[in-house]
Order: sequence, then structure tokens, then C-alpha cells
Amino acid sequence: MKRQRGFSLLEVLVATFIMAVAVVALLSNLTTSLRNASRLTDYDRAALLARHKMDELLLTPRLPRMEVIEGRFDPSQSSGLDAGWRARASIFEFLPGAGPGSQILERIELEVQFQNAGKLKSFAMEGFRRRYLLPDEPPPVLPGQGPPQ
Repeated sequence: MKRQRGFSLLEVLVATFIMAVAVVALLSNLTTSLRNASRLTDYDRAALLARHKMDELLLTPRLPRMEVIEGRFDPSQSSGLDAGWRARASIFEFLPGAGPGSQILERIELEVQFQNAGKLKSFAMEGFRRRYLLPDEPPPVLPGQGPPQ
């Protein structure tokens, strides 16, 4: 009598179980990678929107001093990202006795908020610009001090 060659049922079941465990682990890693890629894409979009808004604020000739200005990003501009911004301009540095025509250094603080996975995320950035005081602007004062007498 001739013996038949091949795999036994037990060997096939063990091989199938090992393959199933490997496939489940691979799919789990793939799902995690896709979730992380989506999250990072939202962060990248928000960073690009923040840079664009900061450039816009730096080029705006007159920003209200020490007042918060805010707005929302246009959904068509933000690729569907639900995001908003808040900014504040303040005088960072100036020479004593500065008046119209004097050079000052302004600091612009920008905070961007956006929705990511149902949670509100935010990050802040700041920029500096040099400009001249205009004739109709009040002279600069340090925080905590009143206008000059």
C-alpha cells in the first residue's frame, strides 16, 4: 500500500490561523497609519492657514493696538477644515520719546483654532515687524503705564 503525500487537516488549520493573525495585525497597523496621516494633514492645513494669516497681518498697515481681532477661515480656502483665528498687535520696542515718524517694533500674536477628530485644537505663533509711527497715531506707552502727561 502506498502512502499519500500532502498536508493533514491539523497542519492546514494551524497555517490558516497564523495567516489570520498576521492579516489582522497588518490591517490594524494600516488603520492606525491612516488615522495618523489624516490628523497630520489637518495640522499641516492649519499651519499653512496660520502662515498665510500671519503674512496678511504683517502686511496690514494699521492694526488696532492691544485689541483682539478674530475671524474664521473661509471653508473653500481651508480645504474643508473648520478653523478660526484670533490676533493681537502690540508695541514690542521703541525709543524713549518716540513720536510721529519714529521707528517702532510691533509684535503680532496669532492663535489658530481648528477641529480635529471632534476635539478643539489650537496653536500660537508670533511675528514681528518694524514700522514708522504715523502722524495721527498716539505715542507708544509701555504696558501698565498711562499716556505721557
